[in-house]
Amino acid sequence: MLKLFFQKNSIVVLCFITILVSSCGTSKSIKHKPILTGYTNKIAERKIHSDSLITIEKNKLKLSKYGHWQLFVSGDPLERGLLTGSLTRELLQYQDRVFLDKIEEIVPSKFKQKLLRSFLKWFNRKLYLNVKEEYKTEIYGVSRFASDKYNHIAPKYLRSLYLHGAHDIGHALQDLALVGCSSFAAWGNKTSDGKLLLARNFDFYAGDDFAKNKLISFVKPTEGIPFVSVAWGGMVGAVSAMNKKGLTVTLNAGKSSVPLVAKTPISLVAREIIQYASTINEAIAIAKKRTVFVAESIMVGSAADNKAVLIEVSPSNFGVYDVTNSNQLICSNHFQSKPYKTDKNNLKHIKESHSQYRFEKMEELLEQTEKLSPEKAVAILRDRSGLKSKSIGYGNEKALNQLLAHHGVVFKPSEKQLWVSTNPYQLGAFVAYDLDEIFSESFNEKVTFEKESLTIAADSFINSQAYINYENYRIIDRHIDVVLSNPETQISSEELMQYIALNSNLWIPHYKVGKYYYQKKWYTKAIPYFEAALQKEVTTIPDKKAIEKHLKKCLRKIN
Repeated sequence: MLKLFFQKNSIVVLCFITILVSSCGTSKSIKHKPILTGYTNKIAERKIHSDSLITIEKNKLKLSKYGHWQLFVSGDPLERGLLTGSLTRELLQYQDRVFLDKIEEIVPSKFKQKLLRSFLKWFNRKLYLNVKEEYKTEIYGVSRFASDKYNHIAPKYLRSLYLHGAHDIGHALQDLALVGCSSFAAWGNKTSDGKLLLARNFDFYAGDDFAKNKLISFVKPTEGIPFVSVAWGGMVGAVSAMNKKGLTVTLNAGKSSVPLVAKTPISLVAREIIQYASTINEAIAIAKKRTVFVAESIMVGSAADNKAVLIEVSPSNFGVYDVTNSNQLICSNHFQSKPYKTDKNNLKHIKESHSQYRFEKMEELLEQTEKLSPEKAVAILRDRSGLKSKSIGYGNEKALNQLLAHHGVVFKPSEKQLWVSTNPYQLGAFVAYDLDEIFSESFNEKVTFEKESLTIAADSFINSQAYINYENYRIIDRHIDVVLSNPETQISSEELMQYIALNSNLWIPHYKVGKYYYQKKWYTKAIPYFEAALQKEVTTIPDKKAIEKHLKKCLRKIN
């Protein structure tokens, strides 16, 4: 019983503990200030030319007709941070509001919020010691333009620093199913021109509002290599990026144990690689220097090497997976290198999660695809079916296109070109960008960022009735969750049947309707829905066990 209590209340327990010890462990981190001397500490006022263009001298933020926010900044760490913060002020404050208000929604109790703040201060007590000085300075510059609304959580700079580890903390503490990314690379006889091609879906979901504004940042630092990074306002780290030398990085979360202290956020490890590495060996050397606090695969592609590898990192292990006798590399959310072959967390994740299924789906599609091209890579990223083209329902996390991704990206490193998805999900047009053009001396505010001639058209699925049904399903699904959280609430059988009909091949609506009847103690009515759910492609082993548990309870109740 005590073990069960700790499993269900781990965050609360940790918070109580950290309140007791916080005074002896957090004072240095709270008082910490980044290095500001020797850098440009003043920037010009920004000029707002229109709703879609803001400039500060040669630096600019532009909204494209496709809905991408496009940022161009250059300078030293503090200057870059101040420029980014000033130009993207509204985007930065929007992302903070969406993310932090979501936390308050999840944890409405003021007392528990106080516990959570105490926990974050304690957990992040050594974060500042593990972040490269350059990035602390840049984050400080960005944070000057953050909102004052959340200063009760932490001062602007510390709050911004904490947020760079939010991805790591989230998937480490709760093993959130928010990060189910899929990526692949091909070269040699697997591509249309023999050159390296990489593609990825970044399936990080923190709500629809969080994914509305994609920010594509083109950064020209005084030290290191110019690069592009696809993320969101306020993010200095990298999750999908490529530099002007043709080196790429993408992140895929792995299975982690619960850490006791924050170290280097994985997005800042990726940022250091993209800014300072031009070959795979250089990327590996940088990754080895940093101590992380979660498990993560970093896919690194290199134009110079004309291939890709996986750098697999965790708090206690390090491995490099380099395929032999093959010209393709696939990555979902489990590790493949030798050091992780006997890792218990990794083996359990392969067995119980949807990672292996998506891995096999990528294998299947790449086998069916002759000579991969950017257009064919996009088609794979958009695939919504299961193995052998099975209909597994829209939004199933076993699909490559789970209809929730923050973004999809295709990289062609040898040409310094990338294609970035537009809303909704990966279904809108994939817009092309050329780093050689954007980082050229002739580039100015009158020049468009995107390379229009290379745009890959939107998926016709967005014009279908099936897509309309899916969007309506999502609306009802959120309402069903509210109903299930309040057993006193009623919903008509007609609404429940409509809910299932909108996405009948997905296991989730069958299961939730069964749960509704189960909560009402209408066990006989619940049974066929649990049975129907088990006939579908259930996402994970724990999900399947949950359905089976409810079904067994119903059968016991009526017998």
